[in-house]
Amino acid sequence: MAGFLLFHRPSSQRGPSCSSRCFPGLSMSSTTQKHRDFVGEPMGDKSVTALSGIGATLGEKLRQQGFDKAYVVLGQFLLLKKDPEMFSEWLKDASGANGRQAAVCTQCLREWSDAFL
Repeated sequence: MAGFLLFHRPSSQRGPSCSSRCFPGLSMSSTTQKHRDFVGEPMGDKSVTALSGIGATLGEKLRQQGFDKAYVVLGQFLLLKKDPEMFSEWLKDASGANGRQAAVCTQCLREWSDAFL
């Protein structure tokens, strides 16, 4: 797959847990309707832009690398063992997402996978 980026850093090189850095202030009360809609139903064949935190610009960058569907991005999330720090870093590198966009998308996939996997 073109643009497939996978990396692994040993836990000793990752620093403190991502939960405090990746999701500061992120709670269910601050999620968007897009987020609630996504995590509330099966993924099916939804576009990558259905993911919370991924708009048209980031979606196009991901599509150009072969990540056209939400389930393809979910696959990357699972390949990275649902590690929020690694996935957020991958998303930033792959799409140019900022920290907030990466955190929102990561939280969306984490909640969806907790509910449906």
